[in-house]
Amino acid sequence: MYDLGNSAYASVVLLAVYSAYFQGQVVGGKEGSRLWGWSIFVAMLVVALSAPILGSIADFSGSKKPLLLFFTAMAILFTAGLFFAEPGMIAIGMGFFILAEIGYRAAQVFYDAFLPELAPPEEMGRVAGNGWAIGTLGGIIALLIILPLVVLIEGNTIIRATMVITAVFWALATVPLILWLPERARRQQLAPGETYLSVAFRRLRATFRAARGFREFIKFMVAFFIFNDGIIMALDFAAIIGAVLYGMEQEQLIIFMIIVQVTNVVGAYVFGRMVDRFGGKPSLVIALAMMIGVVAWLYFNQTLTGFFFIGAVAGVAMAGAQSVSRTLVGIFAPPGKSAEFFGLAAFTGRTSSVLGPWVYGQLAFAAASWYEGQGQAVSVAEQSGMRLAILSIAVFIFAGLILLLFVDEKKGRAAGRTAIVE
Repeated sequence: MYDLGNSAYASVVLLAVYSAYFQGQVVGGKEGSRLWGWSIFVAMLVVALSAPILGSIADFSGSKKPLLLFFTAMAILFTAGLFFAEPGMIAIGMGFFILAEIGYRAAQVFYDAFLPELAPPEEMGRVAGNGWAIGTLGGIIALLIILPLVVLIEGNTIIRATMVITAVFWALATVPLILWLPERARRQQLAPGETYLSVAFRRLRATFRAARGFREFIKFMVAFFIFNDGIIMALDFAAIIGAVLYGMEQEQLIIFMIIVQVTNVVGAYVFGRMVDRFGGKPSLVIALAMMIGVVAWLYFNQTLTGFFFIGAVAGVAMAGAQSVSRTLVGIFAPPGKSAEFFGLAAFTGRTSSVLGPWVYGQLAFAAASWYEGQGQAVSVAEQSGMRLAILSIAVFIFAGLILLLFVDEKKGRAAGRTAIVE
């Protein structure tokens, strides 16, 4: 049920509604793309620096659930606060989004850390895939709720009101987790003179030292660092690309994202079973290869109809890449270190995510400025810059795919069954 709520946030805020509203209305033009990239940069940087430490504290103190609920509440509060981001109110539009995004991303670290407690390694692919598929339904439901409102009611007020609707939806979806998800990890006693912070750094040092025995996990993290950039760039700029290149209105963007989410369900389901049957690495290679093909298609596409088809295929590929990556982290994590390894994975992902959207936003802005200098009209130059920036997505994914080929999944699974001695 929790996946229903946070998927609604991703669908409405990141994908279909707020990203395009922020770029086109709160800011406007190429500057909107640049500041959207900066907003994601700041949020991801905060999570990247804090996730490993918080994950270590959660494992030692048995507090994954309280931290999950704290950051979820933070995300819900500031998602509702986006209602106050009217056109021209850039500080509120950026500030509240950054805080909501920090809560959303940090909560995901602790949510993912429950996976090894809920499923044995041989079933993680199926459980993660099903969770991803079921959760994505939340995004579809949220988009179906707001679509008729956006169609029937004109103006920016209803666009801003969808932020409140999303927050309420997420809060309701969190109730079952509050009531029924147990915290199975036992709280450990602090030694005299120790604090949770000192324990966190000690356990992190032990994790990093032991990483020499988890070479496949480290190699996977290096590959993930690169290809995750491309995936995050595609997700965070999808609505902006649709609005700038194809002139899509808000209701068209919502329909587009519903299609993406439907195929997301298919992708998560199919790739979850592919992991159990063929392994994580082969499944991930297929997903990334599909993404590269999608980006190439997007670069050359000139029609709105083509963009809808691109979104459908991208939904399958991105769901596969993200759900399989989450599964591999759970498989490679040793006993008793799930939150820390997911924290390290989050550190890797958020650090890479700091770079990718920032690169995309800066590249789109710089290219648009250059095209303006060459005599293109402002709107045409913005489109040219956006299309050029699309190529950077493929560059990141292809580089990550090459590095992934060097990961030995069998060795990683074997190492994941080894306990770390502190």
